[in-house]
Amino acid sequence: MQLEVKGRNVSVTESIRTYAERKLAKLDKQLKEQTPVEVQLVEEKNPSIAANQIAEGTIWLKGHVLHAKAAAPDMKAAIDELAEKLARQVKEAREKRSSVYKRRARVTEE
Repeated sequence: MQLEVKGRNVSVTESIRTYAERKLAKLDKQLKEQTPVEVQLVEEKNPSIAANQIAEGTIWLKGHVLHAKAAAPDMKAAIDELAEKLARQVKEAREKRSSVYKRRARVTEE
C-alpha cells in the first residue's frame, strides 16, 4: 500500500501523519503493495459546523475505486472513523470479488 497524506486548509504535522499511517496499517494486510491510497485532511472554517475536521480517503483497486469521508470535532477521531469505513469497504470488495470467482467455478464444473 502506497499511502499519501495531504492537507487542505490544514498543515499535516508529523504526528498526524504517523497516526494516519498507524490506523490505516490494517488495510496493508488486505491490499497489494502497489495499491495507491490517498488520505486528504480538511479543516472547515465555518464556526457553525461542530464536526469541522474532515478526513477523506480514496483507494484505487483493480477494477474500481473506493471512497470514504468522515467528519468529527477532532482530526484523530475523523481518521479513526475513516479507517473503519475504508476497512469495511475493502472487505466487502474482496468478498464480492471472491464470490464471483467461486460462482464462475461452480458453473464450469456442472
